[in-house]
Amino acid sequence: MIRTPHPPTVLLLRALGLGDLLAGVPALRGVRRCFPGHRIVLAQPPALTELALATGAVDAVFPAEAAGRAVPSLAHWAGPPPEVAIDLHGNGPESRDALAALHPGRLLAHACPDGPPWRGHAHERDRWCAFLDGYGIPADPLDLRLPRPGTPSPAPGAVLVHPGAASGSRRWPQERFAAVVRCLRAAGHHVVLTGGPGEEVLVRSVAERSGQPAHDVLSGGLPLGELSALVAEASLVLSGDTGLAHLAVAHGTRSVTLFGPVSPRLWGPPPSPDHLVLWKPGPPGDPHGRTPDVRLLRIRTGEVAAGCLTLLRTVRGHPRQFGPQAAQVH
Repeated sequence: MIRTPHPPTVLLLRALGLGDLLAGVPALRGVRRCFPGHRIVLAQPPALTELALATGAVDAVFPAEAAGRAVPSLAHWAGPPPEVAIDLHGNGPESRDALAALHPGRLLAHACPDGPPWRGHAHERDRWCAFLDGYGIPADPLDLRLPRPGTPSPAPGAVLVHPGAASGSRRWPQERFAAVVRCLRAAGHHVVLTGGPGEEVLVRSVAERSGQPAHDVLSGGLPLGELSALVAEASLVLSGDTGLAHLAVAHGTRSVTLFGPVSPRLWGPPPSPDHLVLWKPGPPGDPHGRTPDVRLLRIRTGEVAAGCLTLLRTVRGHPRQFGPQAAQVH
């Protein structure tokens, strides 16, 4: 029997969250185009496998995760050393060293002697595309759209309101979300509340304050394929600066995103009339703080409701493409 040799492997490390994965899609696709004959493996949390494969840039996922944004161990890598290892996780020696321990043929990392300079104030998409460009790997920061998932949406055409976020500093007050939900429902829109694991109490509180029926409350964390379909078929997504906002952009779904304490210049959507960013400029805050950031609290209920209703009045079916001017309210 003639054995077919395995293709050489490119191992990418970006073991972070949903928003990080989606912001990294342009970089992943740049690597895919540069190494067409290689097997592209992404080290990331296994819960994001379905979405990573849906990008078309990744052949397999190597399970790797750690608490917070720490660097996970890669010691359970069982294959031969990768031909190329690329650090898309961070700019420090920890992530570089985790990949270096696998003895790759070539290592690309900010912390390597030949690594490009870290662009601390660049947008996340631009930063990683520029990093690859420094190694001669072109990547387009706007190459981030995902195909429509095959899973049916549990609520096609609904307005999705997602009040949760990974940290308290990025959670707009629940009573304000409830007020916006009441306004949207009064205008005749079908609203669905969503929430991730551990956000059941928060979502239930918003539902009770807004009179939202139980069958339109989807908390506890939907399977990723179902969540992706829900976002892809929604008429609008309202959320804070969290992974669901990135998923809306990836599927070309209209969105209103409330930013604070992190500026949308670092994590916001690309310029498009389909995406409205609400942000009150000010000194940088703590993105991992426990209480709502002061900039976030300056965003009022009326402007959020008005922004949602304006986007919902836009004629559906117009071409959704990234335009020259972002919709941003200060």
